[in-house]
Amino acid sequence: MGDSDATSGRSDIEELIRRHAAERPRDTWLLWKDEAYSWSDVLDAARKVANGLVERGVRPGQRVALMMPNGPEFLWSHFGVVFAGALSVPLNISQRGTTLEYILADSGAVATIFADDLRDVVTRAAGACPDLRELITVGGVRDAEVRHTFDDLMASPAADLDLGNDAAGGGVGLMYTSGTTGPPKGVVTKAYDLRSLEALIAEAGIRPGETMYTPLPLYHGNALVVSALGSMVAGGRLALGAKFSASRFWDDIRRYDAVEFNALGGIIPILLKQPLRPDDSDNPVRVVLSAGAPSDERWDEFQDRFGVRLVEWFGMVDSPGTLLNASGRPGSMGQPVGGVDFRIVDDHDQELPPGQVGELLFKHPAGQLSHYHNNEQATQDAYRGGWFHSGDLASMDADGWFYFRGRKKQSMRRRGENISAWEIESVVIQHPAVRECAAYGVPSEMGEEEVVVAVVPVEGAQLRPQDVVTFCEGSLAHYAVPRYVTVVAELPKTGTQKIQYEALKQTWSPADAWDREAHAEEARS
Repeated sequence: MGDSDATSGRSDIEELIRRHAAERPRDTWLLWKDEAYSWSDVLDAARKVANGLVERGVRPGQRVALMMPNGPEFLWSHFGVVFAGALSVPLNISQRGTTLEYILADSGAVATIFADDLRDVVTRAAGACPDLRELITVGGVRDAEVRHTFDDLMASPAADLDLGNDAAGGGVGLMYTSGTTGPPKGVVTKAYDLRSLEALIAEAGIRPGETMYTPLPLYHGNALVVSALGSMVAGGRLALGAKFSASRFWDDIRRYDAVEFNALGGIIPILLKQPLRPDDSDNPVRVVLSAGAPSDERWDEFQDRFGVRLVEWFGMVDSPGTLLNASGRPGSMGQPVGGVDFRIVDDHDQELPPGQVGELLFKHPAGQLSHYHNNEQATQDAYRGGWFHSGDLASMDADGWFYFRGRKKQSMRRRGENISAWEIESVVIQHPAVRECAAYGVPSEMGEEEVVVAVVPVEGAQLRPQDVVTFCEGSLAHYAVPRYVTVVAELPKTGTQKIQYEALKQTWSPADAWDREAHAEEARS
């Protein structure tokens, strides 16, 4: 199955919803708080929103921005856009000002559906976006600027649309990257990589009627594709959390009887550092689909403590391509699935032998399946030589297993040596008093960069910066031992718990940090 069915012109999502609604109309698909929604409810909501959007001038192929937190309204809006043949543009609810204006203008969105507590944010940005004709609030009222409400959309008939000969443009939609090295880039993908998604779901062993749980934000690809679309592929249920909460996480899992959840970023270390409970392993989860699980002893510790199996995988919003580690090999992203080729190259795109670190490239058997909207140069750079350049550093062993080694743009250069953030973080996080950490480079008076590590202490723990440096000595190359240590209450993150390194760099001040070299100089004097 591709992005749309050749005979119906419908997207994968629409086909799945219609099939499940026909075969099991009263079966539950969505669990949200104390509410349950059947496949029939899903189909009706999608058709209502689609009709409401068409009544307000949205046409096939046009774009509708969604800016709201997790909830049924997000899903009904996304599905409604798809059923209307339009393109959904999910937006991070943290976006503001210039960046939000840029995304709305760059996408050419003609309408936006947004949470009412973001009204001022959206209306200010809308003034700089001439294509944006309709503002639709969720949970608010109409006014001179916001002429429609989500309730207006839901008051439309739950009838099928006749789009005529217009090809459906919905489905994959338009998703913007975080833009850590420049303006956000809008990723346009021709088709879902359903072969790889089906491989993930099959490895997770989700059976029809079973529940997948996610508290990750739907405006990112992991929750929207792997959890929402994945549960549809499996014929299962989706239990949706409002947001990630370490203290409530396992209680929600038990409440929804979820057999699977996805883990990203620091979720596994954070859950491990929660206080031990006698019922930690008394939960229904069988498999955790993880991207970025710890590569050390915490892999087995997590499995043993919570009675689950970790399945590690790698994928990107920017281009279809998946690695899958279903063999429980700690630290490995896995091996290629779905016929996609992967390789490791140097800075000149020359393939490297096993064991050497370089950039991870991949090529889909169907060719180039994505591009960056309105950014032909970025697309050409990413796909140069016919291979997608991920920007990730990785290595491959002699058996063809791939290992993540950090991001190229998160790497540092100090005293002539390249250092990855991953290299430092993988050591610092093992300190028993460190809950989370992030390593990054700042300009050095000697040229190149100095290494900073920001650490979040375990609650109640006493953590001295010099203890962090001592802990690193002997476990890191001397040039990689951080010069600066900052102790912070929290790290800036995206909705999917990925650390925002650029935000750390922008707020960096040596006055807030412990300086190893300065203290060494004091000790000598």
